[in-house]
Amino acid sequence: MALVNGTPVISGLVSYLGYFTVLTNIFVALVCTAGSLRQHPPRRSSLYRLPLVGCSTAAILVVGIGYHALLRESWNPQGLQWVADVVLHYAVPAGALLHWLVYRHDERVVWWGPLSWCWYPLVYFIYVMLRGEILSSYPYPFIDVLTLGYARSVINAVGFLVGFVVLGFALLGLRALVKGARRAAYEGGA
Repeated sequence: MALVNGTPVISGLVSYLGYFTVLTNIFVALVCTAGSLRQHPPRRSSLYRLPLVGCSTAAILVVGIGYHALLRESWNPQGLQWVADVVLHYAVPAGALLHWLVYRHDERVVWWGPLSWCWYPLVYFIYVMLRGEILSSYPYPFIDVLTLGYARSVINAVGFLVGFVVLGFALLGLRALVKGARRAAYEGGA
C-alpha cells in the first residue's frame, strides 16, 4: 500500500506495525505455530504454554470486539482489503476462541492468570505512545494524544486493559465449563 501511495516501503511497514490488530495477529500466529510443532505437553515450546495461549487469545478477542464495536464504521474496505479485514478482525478471533476451548495443557490454572497476561497490552501501549511521540501519529482515534490529550488517551487505554482482563477471566471460566462438560461426558459414558 505504501508504494501505491508514493511513500517508502519502510514508512508503510512502520505504520503497519503500529496496529494492535496486526501485532496481535502475528502473536497468535507465533503461538499457534509453536503449538503445531510439538503436540505433547512435556516437550511443548515455551510459546505454547498456558500463559501465552491465554494472553494471545484474550488479546485477539479484544481486537475482534474492539473493532466491531468501535472501528468497523470508520472505513469501508473493498476487495482484498475487505478479505483482510474479515480475516484479521473476525476469522482469527473466532479461530483463537475455538482453539482455546480445545487447548489441552498440563499446567495448573491460577485464578490470577489474566492479570499476569496484562504485560502484552501494557507493552503495546508504551510502544504506541513512544512511537506516537516520534512520528506524531497514533494508530487509533481512541488513543490519539494529538486529538485527545494524554489524560483521555490513558483513560481509554485503561478501559481497554479492563476489558482485556475481564475477557481473560471469562476465558478461564469458559474453559472450566468445557472441562467440566468433558469430564461429565466421560464419566457418563463409562
